[in-house]
Amino acid sequence: MVLQAVGAVAGLAPLLAVAELGRILLSSGPLDHGRVWLVVLAGAGGLFVRLVFTAASSGIGHLLDDRVQLAFRRRLAEGLGRVPVGWLSRRRTGELGKVVGEDVSAVHPFIAHAPGELVSAFLVPVVSLVYLFTVDWRMSLITLIPVVLALALVPLMMTPTRLREQRQFDAAMGRIKNSVVEFVQGIAVVKAFGGMGRAHSRFTAAVEGFVDTFYRMVRGLSAPAAGMQVALSPPFVLLVVLVGGAVLITSGGLPPADLLPFLLLGLGLAAPVAALGHGFDDLQAARSAVGRIRDVLAVDPLPEPARPTPPRGHRVEFRGVRFGYDPDREVLRGIDLALEPGTATAIVGPSGSGKSTVVQLLPRFFDPTEGSVTIGGVDLREIGSRELYRLVSFVFQDVRLLRASVADNIALAVPHADRDDVIRAARQASIHDRILALPDGYDTVLGDEITLSGGETQRIALARALLADTPVLVLDEATAFADAQTEHAIRAALAALRGDRTILVIAHRRETIADCDTVVLIQDGVITERGGPAELLARDGEFAAFWRSRQGDDLT
Repeated sequence: MVLQAVGAVAGLAPLLAVAELGRILLSSGPLDHGRVWLVVLAGAGGLFVRLVFTAASSGIGHLLDDRVQLAFRRRLAEGLGRVPVGWLSRRRTGELGKVVGEDVSAVHPFIAHAPGELVSAFLVPVVSLVYLFTVDWRMSLITLIPVVLALALVPLMMTPTRLREQRQFDAAMGRIKNSVVEFVQGIAVVKAFGGMGRAHSRFTAAVEGFVDTFYRMVRGLSAPAAGMQVALSPPFVLLVVLVGGAVLITSGGLPPADLLPFLLLGLGLAAPVAALGHGFDDLQAARSAVGRIRDVLAVDPLPEPARPTPPRGHRVEFRGVRFGYDPDREVLRGIDLALEPGTATAIVGPSGSGKSTVVQLLPRFFDPTEGSVTIGGVDLREIGSRELYRLVSFVFQDVRLLRASVADNIALAVPHADRDDVIRAARQASIHDRILALPDGYDTVLGDEITLSGGETQRIALARALLADTPVLVLDEATAFADAQTEHAIRAALAALRGDRTILVIAHRRETIADCDTVVLIQDGVITERGGPAELLARDGEFAAFWRSRQGDDLT
């Protein structure tokens, strides 16, 4: 800002030099050549200083902007790494992507340009007016008329209605991003089932909503913005100065030569304010973007115990667990469940009954609102997160792989695992042969050019969990969309893993359920029946009725 201040003031030197030259050349009497050359050199020197100092200011501003954006993204990455995983799972990819990407980039004008523009908008008029008032105070006031008119319109662009429209515009932009992501990711399924029209209509509705919001925002801003542009435009500034000057000159109150400084510096008065006006939208966008960044950074991280307590064993127990994603709607209503080491427990139930919520509490994606979940007799909230993820590994229905090598994806939980251990886990997950068929085998980087099928992706995730070798394993509908080979691999791995491990499975296929020691039926957030698979079918209770109601279908 100091460099910009020096450059802005120095930038007035050429204009002042021209004005002074005009007054010297038009004055009566002999021409002072020494003074003429002094004025010319002063103007040229001022131009050189302006170029050097404004370039330095701009360079430092952009370096600072890079540092700020880097710091923002690091803080966001660090913060998102500490928030509960459940909070992330309930946010749309487009919304978080916009915060980390576009919103961070939106602070660029505020950091790199706004300080210099503010300095110029303040100093240039002040220095110009000091000089002009020494020439004629009446013409100085007349020259200020365009600037005063423009500044009078600024509050109209910052009314609560305009700010609300800006927030609505940002929300509409987020909806468009989400609809694009959903449309592209689901286009294959949509086409296969003939739902192209419905999917396209949702995308079109998001676009039309954005257009309506954008039109309202522009319609509200167009009148004051156009008024500012007209008031600060060179033709209008020159018109005001010429009319005012003509009145004073014809009345004998102003020498004609003294009009020249006002014609030149009048434009100099308006230009910085005009530049600031053009950056108004960028400043508003930066303000909104920083607000959304602050909202993400303000999310409370997963609470860590001050003094972590190591568990004694790996028996898992849910004690009177109640939980709801929203305060006014409970998803789990008093879950009591014990998972013994060396056993596999299957959770079944209709969609929306709370099955996935139960398993998400075990790796502590959420904390229960009432009751507790314990491992080895210790509440999960008393176990440090690092220790917890050494105890619990999980395979979910929706598996995400990193843009990294296959080996790195498998060794995600054990980054220093040697290649033999990675291969052993891949063999157990029945994915070793498929990996060898890739261009670079285990060193193949997964990404846009190399992709795996859904079943292969799930087997990579299973290999990752096998390599982690945790005493507690959670599978959340890991075979929901699995092919026969993947389901066989998961069932074989479960049989091999049984040993002393505690396994919790959300099951939907009869074969998987039959392999488990215990089946728990959850309906409307409550356990309604539990026992061995054969025992529950023989009992002919709610589980048997549920089983028969899904005859020929997957149990979901």
